[in-house]
Amino acid sequence: MASWNLDPDYAHLADFASLDTVFAINAERITRDPLSEVWRVQQDGVSYYVKRYRLAGKGLRRHLGRPRIKAEWQNLKRFEKWGIPTAHVLAWGLERKHGAFVRGAMITRGLPDTSDLAQLVKTRDARLADPAWVRQTSRQVASLTRRLHDHHFVHNDLKWRNLLVNTAGEVFLIDCPGGAFWWGPLLRYRIVKDLACLDKVAKQCLSRTQRLRFYLQYRDRQKLNASDKRRIRQIVGYFEGRE
Repeated sequence: MASWNLDPDYAHLADFASLDTVFAINAERITRDPLSEVWRVQQDGVSYYVKRYRLAGKGLRRHLGRPRIKAEWQNLKRFEKWGIPTAHVLAWGLERKHGAFVRGAMITRGLPDTSDLAQLVKTRDARLADPAWVRQTSRQVASLTRRLHDHHFVHNDLKWRNLLVNTAGEVFLIDCPGGAFWWGPLLRYRIVKDLACLDKVAKQCLSRTQRLRFYLQYRDRQKLNASDKRRIRQIVGYFEGRE
């Protein structure tokens, strides 16, 4: 049995009308891995990204639990609900046979004039040398990260490549198949992981002052307390011995 949902505002796009038509799309392939593939489709001057899965996920997720593609669209929809800038999910659905996952897909509207933050580091983009731009971008990343964690939600892959910034300086969070809700000590541990993933790249291109400012922005305070200092030590040391 297949289920497919299409935002009524995009009902005129015939290629997105059903799971069958979506899996028949043959456009510009952007990425491919053993689980999924992403295609870019141009319609009326707008870019759309079609992500298709033929496996539910890795390991036990192949047979148990929520399929990875379902987690992706649900999490992006949560971001929209929480006021976190992200790519709009305009179509989504999956097919099961005898209860087992067969295939699934989602379609997002492209975010114009954007680059991911990791690419800016790789190309040594001049914006990273602009203190005002870094401060503005840092504030936005800190705000959306705090909003995630305030909902007891962690991204679990909060890397610079999953943060897009456009030419107007607006930041967007994307690509979150591993995000989930946690509580208690497990939430605190995974919050440290999210922040450590951000800091792992930050230490390559930002000053200690800029990195500390980000943490204060994240905590929405002017000074560190004892708890903050303990957490910062955990963040800085998170990847020690792991790589």
